[in-house]
Amino acid sequence: MKGMTELPAWAAVLTPALLFLGAAITLIGSLGLLRLKSFYERVHAPTLGTTLGSGCIVFASMIYFSALQSRPVLHELLILVFAMVTTPVTLLILVRAALLRDRSENPHGVPPLEDNLDRGTSSPT
Repeated sequence: MKGMTELPAWAAVLTPALLFLGAAITLIGSLGLLRLKSFYERVHAPTLGTTLGSGCIVFASMIYFSALQSRPVLHELLILVFAMVTTPVTLLILVRAALLRDRSENPHGVPPLEDNLDRGTSSPT
């Protein structure tokens, strides 16, 4: 197995840069989870950090192993596809559940649920 000394220069520079960028973005998203006030704000920051941060890390892995094996290594794209599909869907489900709970408790500042399904049009009078 080849070591880091046998990597092309472009891969030896790009791989750690993408790893650092991915880790930094994920860290910023995690700090947003701690820093932001409401649940709706808190749930958004880690979702963006996870999606973009894991994307950078997956691309770094693809570059590193493609350069080592002298052929394209693309199976890491499955990880990226699953992360990009499941993370926003999970965010949507969590936010809708919290909004339903908030509306049932009727706190101040949460608008009531509208009766009509098409929110873009006004109800007929």
